[in-house]
Amino acid sequence: MPISIRTKQITELYSNMPLQKNLSPQQLAALTAFGLSVPISLIFLFFKPEWWVVLILFGLIFAGSYLLILITLQTFIYRKIKLIYKLIYQTKATKREEFYFKNILPQKGIDEVRKDVEAWAEQKTAEIELLRQNENFRKEFLQNLSHELKTPIFAIQGYVDTLLNGALHNNEVNTRFLSNTSKNVDRLVTLLNSLDEISKLETGELPLTKENFIIQDLVKEIFESLQLKAEEKEIKCIIKKGCEQPLTVFADKEKIRQVLVNLTDNAIKYGRPNSSVEAGFYNVDGKLVLIEISDEGDGISEEHLPRLFERFYRPDHTRSRKVGGSGLGLAICKHIIEAHGQAIHVRSTVNVGSTFGFSLPVKQG
Repeated sequence: MPISIRTKQITELYSNMPLQKNLSPQQLAALTAFGLSVPISLIFLFFKPEWWVVLILFGLIFAGSYLLILITLQTFIYRKIKLIYKLIYQTKATKREEFYFKNILPQKGIDEVRKDVEAWAEQKTAEIELLRQNENFRKEFLQNLSHELKTPIFAIQGYVDTLLNGALHNNEVNTRFLSNTSKNVDRLVTLLNSLDEISKLETGELPLTKENFIIQDLVKEIFESLQLKAEEKEIKCIIKKGCEQPLTVFADKEKIRQVLVNLTDNAIKYGRPNSSVEAGFYNVDGKLVLIEISDEGDGISEEHLPRLFERFYRPDHTRSRKVGGSGLGLAICKHIIEAHGQAIHVRSTVNVGSTFGFSLPVKQG
């Protein structure tokens, strides 16, 4: 049964119940019985002023009214309340729950039941909203995945069709077309491998080989490997002043290398010419080392930051596709860092630059 229908049923059931704030069925029955007994006893006293008879009559009326009202309340109103709770829990009642329904639930006031129902309704509303968000993300993910797959596939198809239609024997174009086909196949393989890596990281199928290593040394290696790309844009890759003191971390060195290569490569891609990419390292309470990679690029608008690590998410689709990439790099970084039990974050200001950071445990042993 859909949640919205169940909620409507519960609301209708609840709206038919009398509201007596903070009164248990016994208290409500006693109060009502007293209200009936007093005027009837006073009327009888007016016609026959004998106190002992009036007191006996009061006791009989009170006891009879109390039992009748209590049975009515428990039979009709709390039967509906029990139905509400069963609808909320959506399960066949266990022996413990039956004991709860028979002995504990009747002690609850109507106001307490209302709060329980409201809390349940708020929880279901939050769950429905989360499901809607996840459905939107799923649709967007499938659209992006379809686009990323179609681009190389259609290119490959175009080159192959052209070659089969006669260009295969044209020495001026066949080598170039085959070379472009190979590049698109490589792009497709890289995309599928990235998706496979993310899936394995999510499920824990990709084990981590942790070791102690100096994080500054690893960053220096990465800066050297990307030096030619940085020089093309006249970008300097440097370690921030005051962060030269060697810090040893305990992590999977090759996985962290992958994260740092991705972050540094992005910093170079989106950095402005004649600027710098800066790496900072900070000891946090002797337990963690914070690593940050900063650039002096155009920055990222604040509304894009919460979704920046989603698969295929691109803040600026046109510019991102122009510089290349699968759109999975930051998603892979996020999963690698989370596999280490840590988190990755980003700070960015438009026309100033961006800083990506994550923490790693300090040296073990």
